Amino acid sequence: MDVTSLVSSLGGTAFTLVFFIVALSIIVTVHEYGHYIVGRWSGIRADVFSLGFGKPLWQRTDKRGTVWQIAALPFGGYVKFAGDANAASAPDAHAVEGMSEDEARHTMPGAPLWARTLTVAAGPVFNFIFSFIVFTIFVLIAGKATDTLVVDEISPVPFEVGIESGDEILAINGLNIPAPTELMEVLEELPRTAEVTYTVMRNGEELTVQGAYPYPVIVSGISPKSAARDAGIKTGDVITRLDGEDVHTFWDLQDYVTSHDGAPMTLTVWRNTDAGGETYETTLEPRRRDLPLPDGEFETRWLIGITGGLLFSVGTEPVGLGEAIVAGAQGVWRIIVTSLSGMAHMITGAISACNLSGPVGIAEVVSTSAADGVASFLSTVALLSTAIGLMNLFPIPVLDGGHLVFYAYEAVRGKPLPDRAVGVMMTIGMAVILGFMVLGLGSDLFCK
Repeated sequence: MDVTSLVSSLGGTAFTLVFFIVALSIIVTVHEYGHYIVGRWSGIRADVFSLGFGKPLWQRTDKRGTVWQIAALPFGGYVKFAGDANAASAPDAHAVEGMSEDEARHTMPGAPLWARTLTVAAGPVFNFIFSFIVFTIFVLIAGKATDTLVVDEISPVPFEVGIESGDEILAINGLNIPAPTELMEVLEELPRTAEVTYTVMRNGEELTVQGAYPYPVIVSGISPKSAARDAGIKTGDVITRLDGEDVHTFWDLQDYVTSHDGAPMTLTVWRNTDAGGETYETTLEPRRRDLPLPDGEFETRWLIGITGGLLFSVGTEPVGLGEAIVAGAQGVWRIIVTSLSGMAHMITGAISACNLSGPVGIAEVVSTSAADGVASFLSTVALLSTAIGLMNLFPIPVLDGGHLVFYAYEAVRGKPLPDRAVGVMMTIGMAVILGFMVLGLGSDLFCK
């Protein structure tokens, strides 16, 4: 059964819920296991490791006395260490009363400050590590473009291609291709026409052939919660006309959408089928989106939510482990920088609060990525893992960052915060978290 059939059989809402729970369970398990294993290495005993909240559906007690359980409400999880007042790891200074020094050492409040700090910080750190591993593996699998521009596979399109799989493209319209990484720069210099002239090396012979423009309007990706996805456009579709006018390049589509300021437009779309292809029309309205720039700023643009792709895929070669590790780390860092920049811009009002997603929006993103395939789903989970790890480091009581602030106070003053002060701050922290959830839910319900 393919993904489309699975979506139909489960129903849209059920599909969304199932994959949201799967994604959340992966992220929570990674996060809480970080707390658990570093706490164990630091000598702190864990009483309960729970995936989910509420009534336990399954339990097992290991040889260390830790209860591992799956609970009825699968929207989170926790590790309750010995001496914690509750599942939120609120400190309970009275928990060690009457214990020997050795017994107290194995509880959270009785452990040294360094052990508590490492244990709390480990959750977000493990989220980052998980994302880093996923990104690194993807780079190793995908490889990198070869030094020469060799055509691998050609996308199905409703027009003559001219080039063939295995061709080495030497020039386009007489412009030499120095390297595959410089192809897009060369294309920007070409006239935006339906056909171009390719100079290729084919079976050891240099040939000149007429073929389709290398960057037609092929849909290589569709953004979640976008106009294109709502209109039913799919990956692999080819857009051939805009409001009745022929369109030859993806840049033409971008310019057209940008210049029409959100006005509805009719797309003529060709879709590859077993019968050879079919053409249909769909009308959609572009949506305003705030996009991150390399310098950390944002720009507001009209978008329909389509990513373009080349007419062909380029041959690849393996990537070294060191290069993949660097790329994986860069992927995590980009998410962190973009997230922090986005929040700062929303707080100052520079971009719309509609950029904040709540549980409904996140669930939609997860489910649409799952419908796009395993790789897309895992990429989304890795992205969310970094985002959730970062969020947990915010200095808000209840979150891990709030606990780290308490420990910083203790390190400076030589004594922990009074229990009453901690209780008040935890209540305030919970109110702040609920406030963010309400804002996110409002964005989900009222923003396009």
